[in-house]
Amino acid sequence: MKKNIKIEILNYGFILIGSMSLAFGVVAFLAPNNIATGGAAGLAILLHYVFNLPIGVLFLLINVPLLIIGVKYLGEIFAIKTAISILLISFFVDIFTVVIHLPNLSNNLLLATLYGGLAIGVGLGLVFKGGASAGGGTILAKIVASKTSIKTSTIVLVLDGIIVIFAGIYFKNIEISLWSLMSIFVAIKLIDTVLIGASNQKIVHISSINNLNELSNIITKTLGVTGTIVSGSSLSATEHKEIIFLVIDKSRFNTLKQLVANYDENVKMIVMEATEVLGKESYGL
Repeated sequence: MKKNIKIEILNYGFILIGSMSLAFGVVAFLAPNNIATGGAAGLAILLHYVFNLPIGVLFLLINVPLLIIGVKYLGEIFAIKTAISILLISFFVDIFTVVIHLPNLSNNLLLATLYGGLAIGVGLGLVFKGGASAGGGTILAKIVASKTSIKTSTIVLVLDGIIVIFAGIYFKNIEISLWSLMSIFVAIKLIDTVLIGASNQKIVHISSINNLNELSNIITKTLGVTGTIVSGSSLSATEHKEIIFLVIDKSRFNTLKQLVANYDENVKMIVMEATEVLGKESYGL
């Protein structure tokens, strides 16, 4: 019970810090340079210039109707956390703008795009990590996806594209759309980094028709890495095969390649990125 409470406190902490980071990126970098990122934040920036209303208020007005309509599609807990996130983002945007009068930190479009996208990406990643969303396109996408066969990610991409295109049309500058697309790309990359971390390890499958016990011993002795030997057969069931399955740090991967090549140049290696390795025995696979 206490563990669950601690986890929830941590989740709401993620939502708080993430909402603040997102609001900071909008106010300090994107909005002053007419860069409309994706989602409700980008739409709020665009409508701010159209109607001259506060971005925080517009963000709230965009999301509240969507949240009310989409509650049954989101789940009660997720909807509550999303509502809190929306309120916090609106609050921080207007606090930074009206109370603190946070200045534009860069007039350079490249810097504004990169750092604005970074702040929004980190913010969204933390909000997602806390078990919420920032509303907008995500809510609408879930509603549409539940009624059609279109994937949620496809709907979000289309909505972001529409916002970016309209930003370029309104500001009569196609480069604004291009900068906006770049900010979305940076944000997406940062979301992945926050959620699953940077990939520092590789998953390696080493396959051979020969007995791999000797190679396994060489790898363990030289690199201090353990793994699992899986026995099987070819698809035609005419050949016996063994596969070594292991996870290794990128810094030691080239040494592993050399060991395998020196042992048997006919051995096949399949290498993949290990985006996330869970459990205490990370290397004892």
